[in-house]
Amino acid sequence: MHTALPARRRLTLSIRAAVLGTLLIAGAAHAADETDDTQRKPQDNATTLSGVQVRADVVAPTAAYAGGQVAQGGRFGVLGNQDMMNVPFAMTSYTDKLIRDQQAHTLGDVVANDPAVRTGFGYGNYSQTFVIRGFQLYSDDIGFDGLYGLLPRQLLAPELVSRVEVFKGASAFLNGVSPGGSGIGGSINIAPKRATVDPITRVGVDYGSDGQIGATADIGRRFGTNNEFGVRVNAVSRNGGTAIDGENHRVNALAIGFDYTGDRLRVTTDLGYQKQTINGGRSTVFVGSVVPKAPSAKTNYAQSWSGSQLEDTFGVVRAEYDITDWLTGYVAAGAHHGNEFGDYVSPTVSDAAGNATESRFTVPYVANTATGEAGFNAKFNTGDVTHRVTVGFSALNTRKKVAYEYSGTFATNIYDPIDVSRPEYIGDSGAPDITGRTITRSLSVSDTLGFMDDKLQVTAGVRRQKMHVIGYDYTNQGGAKNAEYEQYTNSPIFGVNYRINEQFSVYANHIEALTQGDTAPIKFGNTVLTNAGKVFSPFKSKQNEVGVKWDAGAFGSTFGLYQIKQPSGYVDTTTNTYVIAGEQRNRGAEWSFFGEPTQGVRVLGGANYIQPELTKTDGGTNNGNDAIGVPRFQANLGAEWDIPNTPDITLSARAVRTGKQYVNVTNTLDIPAWTTFDVGARASSTLDGVPVTFRLTVQNITNKGYWASATGGYLTQGTPRTFLVSASFDF
Repeated sequence: MHTALPARRRLTLSIRAAVLGTLLIAGAAHAADETDDTQRKPQDNATTLSGVQVRADVVAPTAAYAGGQVAQGGRFGVLGNQDMMNVPFAMTSYTDKLIRDQQAHTLGDVVANDPAVRTGFGYGNYSQTFVIRGFQLYSDDIGFDGLYGLLPRQLLAPELVSRVEVFKGASAFLNGVSPGGSGIGGSINIAPKRATVDPITRVGVDYGSDGQIGATADIGRRFGTNNEFGVRVNAVSRNGGTAIDGENHRVNALAIGFDYTGDRLRVTTDLGYQKQTINGGRSTVFVGSVVPKAPSAKTNYAQSWSGSQLEDTFGVVRAEYDITDWLTGYVAAGAHHGNEFGDYVSPTVSDAAGNATESRFTVPYVANTATGEAGFNAKFNTGDVTHRVTVGFSALNTRKKVAYEYSGTFATNIYDPIDVSRPEYIGDSGAPDITGRTITRSLSVSDTLGFMDDKLQVTAGVRRQKMHVIGYDYTNQGGAKNAEYEQYTNSPIFGVNYRINEQFSVYANHIEALTQGDTAPIKFGNTVLTNAGKVFSPFKSKQNEVGVKWDAGAFGSTFGLYQIKQPSGYVDTTTNTYVIAGEQRNRGAEWSFFGEPTQGVRVLGGANYIQPELTKTDGGTNNGNDAIGVPRFQANLGAEWDIPNTPDITLSARAVRTGKQYVNVTNTLDIPAWTTFDVGARASSTLDGVPVTFRLTVQNITNKGYWASATGGYLTQGTPRTFLVSASFDF
């Protein structure tokens, strides 16, 4: 270990020298090219990393696309905010208008619009897990303004969100290694709300079945001689029963965003607080040798005393400074404190009649994270070739404290649940103590070279990443280290984007990613695993992708072909041990469309086909089988219609189709394909001169009972028919 350190230091010094050399070359090139600067063609991607416009002759790539449901682009990690047509990657960025119009209460409600994404619950709890291109993205690994580790770990109120940016594909070079070890098939970044030029004073009230009552407030103002100061405040409070029998959700959340935009300096500060309480929450279902038919959509097979309390405080400060007209420096720092306490109950089904056992599983969880990044973004020419050079450093340090207690088992039935009194613990865990630390450091360098008046853009770069992960024995007083690794690796990227004309571009990319190795879960069903808490070595994945994009101005579409390889793990039920058994190789075709092809008609949807093949499995036993929880086919079709000759009345509908999913690696158990339908309407008017919008949404209008997800080898049931109504007033 110690003999390798000098080599690493030499490599670090070499990288630093390369960075300095790159910036010096940039300066020389800029000086040499100054005389031709006025003849440059304005670029639609000439923005800073935060998306604040530096020049007035461009449109921000985060601006809404035709129809207002998605944005023109978004944040592509260290490459900054870019127009979708100019980068060799696929992304869909959902807007706050879509969030309001669809009355989304969770991030899962937002990404349900994406044909490449499906949502389930975490392992026996209420956290949302997202499956993108067939690979899980944990809610722990969602970015906030480009940084990991800041957002609430399980659930996030979308009322605080300006954009939900869904990036398709591996992103370790762009964003750095994810602290939770997920995100191989894609990532999600949350863009905070900013004060707009026009003042915002929006107040809303809402109701959801069966008994959820809420209120929201969104206030934004700009101040100063040139509107250089801005403040945006968002708040939501909601409480009451859900459409699931006996389930109650309460959320209180507040977000405050400050920003300053000067001639050269831009500063943003975002602070957030959220507390969510779930009582009688319906969680996941574990299965043995049979997959039962899904119960009625409203059935709650949890216990009335089960639930969770989630409290989070987070904040981030970001600053950018234009050192010259071709060089920008940036720095950001953030922190998060999360405190959770859950009494979880998940049935383990033993037969097709729905007979099952449950146990009380109590988990206190505390997490503290500090994270940040800094770097430079340079734009210059060398002859007829343009360059956009990025140099960035990022760091993250997270420490988690976990305890757990569990009871003996008791009988129930998922079709006819049995309510029992709260059982006593088998043991007492005491207060949670440190069980794990994750420390990451990385240095990235990239250059996007533009040829032929930037019609052809080639991006090449590398991120040097260090991962230091420590696991500790589980004891009341804090245990000794039981696992530790410190590993360095390079994550290269190569991408090509060719703008055939104003409407079409084609792209290709190769990107490799490093992710933290899995941590063995504590339990599988009601059984404590023999290697609970074990931390596995990092996984390295590889992605290759080609695609085409079309932008007709009011209507757009993307199509891509991709292959992603990633090691996979599962629970060996014979030994009750979590093992890394082989490799998962996903090959897929992905199509999406969006926009307003004709006045008053908006569409959003697409289709996704994946071959999620298991390869190199232990002894070759399961070679060629499909991976757990990955449907081969997914499709979405959403539409809105503004009724002609009416006072601003809009009707909407959405259909979501998801194919069969296997529950085990042997592919002997599966859940059937499912289709759900949502409908909605909204109307705008004025009351005493105040603009008001009334909205109605009905999710799962047929009240279909179905297993929505088999991700992780356990089942998540879909949402029952849910009525949502609201009124928002713009003062």
